[in-house]
Amino acid sequence: MAYYIGIDVGTQSSRVVAVDDTGSLVATGDGAHTMQTPRPGWSEQDPNEWWLAVRTAARELATRIDIGEVRGIGMTGQMHGSVFLDEQDQVIRPALLWNDQRTAAQSDWMTAVAGEELLRIALNPAITGFQAPKIIWLRDEEPDHFARIRSVLLPKDYVRFRLTGERATDVADASGTLLFDVARRRWSKELLSAFEIPAEWMPAAFEGPDDTGRISPAVAADLGLPAGIPVAAGGGDNSAAAIGTGIVLPGVVSSSVGSSGVVFAYSEHPTPPPDRRRHPLCHSVPGAYHYLGVSLAAGLSLRGLREILLDDVFGAAVPAGADAYDLLTARATTAPPGAEGLVFLPYLTGERTPHMDPAARGAFVGLTSRHTPAHLARAVMEGVTFALRDSLTLMRDLGLPVERVIATGGGARSPMWRQMQADILGAPVWRTAAEEGPAHGAALLGGVVAGAFKGVTEAVEASVQMLDPLDPRTERSARYDHYFAIYRDLYGSLRQAGRRLTELAEAL
Repeated sequence: MAYYIGIDVGTQSSRVVAVDDTGSLVATGDGAHTMQTPRPGWSEQDPNEWWLAVRTAARELATRIDIGEVRGIGMTGQMHGSVFLDEQDQVIRPALLWNDQRTAAQSDWMTAVAGEELLRIALNPAITGFQAPKIIWLRDEEPDHFARIRSVLLPKDYVRFRLTGERATDVADASGTLLFDVARRRWSKELLSAFEIPAEWMPAAFEGPDDTGRISPAVAADLGLPAGIPVAAGGGDNSAAAIGTGIVLPGVVSSSVGSSGVVFAYSEHPTPPPDRRRHPLCHSVPGAYHYLGVSLAAGLSLRGLREILLDDVFGAAVPAGADAYDLLTARATTAPPGAEGLVFLPYLTGERTPHMDPAARGAFVGLTSRHTPAHLARAVMEGVTFALRDSLTLMRDLGLPVERVIATGGGARSPMWRQMQADILGAPVWRTAAEEGPAHGAALLGGVVAGAFKGVTEAVEASVQMLDPLDPRTERSARYDHYFAIYRDLYGSLRQAGRRLTELAEAL
């Protein structure tokens, strides 16, 4: 039997999955890596940890399938990060990640330099999360490091480089750099020139299922893979997840709760958003596009609560082998909708959609002596889902149809959280049979590049199964509408306080 591998370079770990000729998931492997926050608002990782994690995951996978039967590989991973390589192809410094907020001044400079031209070509404003401001930050703050740059890669593309020796990316990930002509699906000479970034630093850009190179003999021997396996361009985590969850036609939207929270809507045309709060980007489906709304600290909010409540407060009370998130969800079910007037703002690392504010701060609002850990857990889950609704509202305002929502990531595993999403988002929520969204989508692209499928649509039709639809409950949705209105008002009320607190923290 032939297999096709998907490699997902995530924020907290890397995952390698294998699918068979039908696109069905047959095996997985994982490798962890760490995140550094050397200053408030900063977020970095060592790219070499990604490579080590992928090696660990691939070797774990090799114990579960006949690795010699692998015929194709697809790549995916966290978007927007900056990996800086010197002329010896060595990493110059830790990579700046998608949720790093240090580049506000550089984003303002880009707006002053390019302005409307940036919106016309990249279809997105200069914001801290994207890649280009990170390159400019290095120029401004670490000129010695900047002088050594010979190439700049996105996170998954650094792993691709280690696999194949090729500097390549895909159009979906490249369109999140602010250096890409999204409508023409190519690097923008105008923007690269305006920002004084050499074009030769950027990798070649391909459509998602395109062949970007072959596994080198040395790496093949190290991982036990056959030499010469083709590696598909793949996609950023959101566009690859959209393939793994069937978001390849109008009317189907995905909501993902991973480290970040993402709403992804398919579109046949790239149209600049008039309010600049939605991200039009290329899709990993050749010729297609998508709109993206991003909340920066969705799963990270629940992780923080887990560490505070379960690790620090309950400690040994957590049963051995129990899943901490399942315990939090179980607690949340004992609190009523709205958590008895407790609202959580999930702005732990600033916020992107809809506020574009790196200084936004997280908060519990409405806390009283009646509130218990169960209320806190429910408020966090509701706050994260309110953030998803913020993005979905913007998609609806564009006129994009929302016939059903496909839940992925942590928000898909819990029936309680899926029902909460249906109630808050006001749309039927489904899940997929395979829960490996980005990695599964990357593996399907690996199947396309190897010739197992004629194209992306055929791969999706053959392998993606929808399960367990949950409809919104009218009374519950109406109750959540009131809470959502309060949630939206709170950002404006706390905005200036967040900025002052950020200034005080940075002054330390």
